[in-house]
Amino acid sequence: MNLAGLETTTTVRFVENKTEDEVLIGERPQTGPARDRVVVHLDQVRRLAQLNWKARVESRNNFPAGAGIASSASAFAALTLAACSAAGLMLAEPELSALARLGSGSAARSIPTGFVEWQMGEGHADSYAFSVALPNHWELTDVVAVISKHHKSVGSTGGHALAMTSPLQAARVASVAERLQRCKEALLNRNFALFADVVEADSNLMHAVMMTSSPPLYYWEPITLAIMKAVRQWRAEGLAVCFTIDAGANVHCLCLTPVAAEVERRLRENLDVKDILKATPGEGAHLVT
Repeated sequence: MNLAGLETTTTVRFVENKTEDEVLIGERPQTGPARDRVVVHLDQVRRLAQLNWKARVESRNNFPAGAGIASSASAFAALTLAACSAAGLMLAEPELSALARLGSGSAARSIPTGFVEWQMGEGHADSYAFSVALPNHWELTDVVAVISKHHKSVGSTGGHALAMTSPLQAARVASVAERLQRCKEALLNRNFALFADVVEADSNLMHAVMMTSSPPLYYWEPITLAIMKAVRQWRAEGLAVCFTIDAGANVHCLCLTPVAAEVERRLRENLDVKDILKATPGEGAHLVT
């Protein structure tokens, strides 16, 4: 589900005779791995566009980065579209999605609009995402319980690299197709009970893999688990809400939009959250003027 309101805005300008790429994130010049990752992605665009000019990249988020709110997905989808546009490179949506995936795997999903599926494919060209439903298909709201705004010590890329060291990863991969099918069924039929079941199971399984990797990754904080338990209790009481957690401590409380205000109230009054962010289904990457 692409999120309206939680956004990355990126500007790319290729400059003749510029001696090196300049990368600013949140108005701060970047060096080291953060800059290198952007430069490597710019090189992919330059190769396709047969362009050798260096670029100035300016990017900013309106939500915390590196805290489990898909900032890498948003950032590399925005970078891909902005860089291709600046280079005069006209790519179809599947090509943009596949290209964005090279910067951050989940960025493939941030290119199309609304509710999106990322197909594995057999190679680079057919491993891309596509829309399965438009944003207005289902009135859902993501009420994000922000526990920490700090950049996590091990990012999603590092977590993926460790996944195969977990004895649970093979089972997780083997059951992906079944979970994906149930999730699509729940989404297309607006079946919240089924949706909640598969979303929470998938989140828990991903974190089980991270916790059993070598070395193990523990993203949850005590408040993370408290929110998970509370959400399940609220749903048992009839509130249409479920949780999912990316590689971080923050909890995404997905709910039917009519109960979003009640979910926010309970989070604020009953649990020690630092902030609340809310978003509804939205567009994918797009150019702005």
